[in-house]
Amino acid sequence: MDASIAELQRGFLDPAQIASSRAIMGLDRQLVADGTYFVVEAEGRIAGCGGWSRRATLYGGDHTPGRDAALLDPGTQAARVRAMYTHPDFARRGVGRLILELCEAAAGAEGFTRLELMATLSGRALYTQCGYTDIEAIEDARGGAAVPLVRMGKAIG
Repeated sequence: MDASIAELQRGFLDPAQIASSRAIMGLDRQLVADGTYFVVEAEGRIAGCGGWSRRATLYGGDHTPGRDAALLDPGTQAARVRAMYTHPDFARRGVGRLILELCEAAAGAEGFTRLELMATLSGRALYTQCGYTDIEAIEDARGGAAVPLVRMGKAIG
């Protein structure tokens, strides 16, 4: 996660924004506890990770303020794609796309018909290629410097 934040955001964010990103990103252990988090291994190493959630929190790690563990209603609300990270050595090799496919299939199997996520500028191209569309652009300054993010969504199933 740290390597992904530090390396893959270069060219999209300045150093202060990258540092600020660490305060608003990271692992959410609720995903692990819920059994909705995936780890992809390649060449004997962790190549990437990410998951989906049936809970209201849209993004952020264990340490991020404003989390909401309320369960979502599959009939009326979108499941969340969360905590997506690819190790820089494995970027643009299909790891993120694989995790998205796993998330979409698992959320669909639980009756969700829509997914939402909060994209970093570096991840936005992947999500767009996978059929996600922009909902709104925001800036999150909880870590100090304002970090631009884009809320995106996609119909599934």
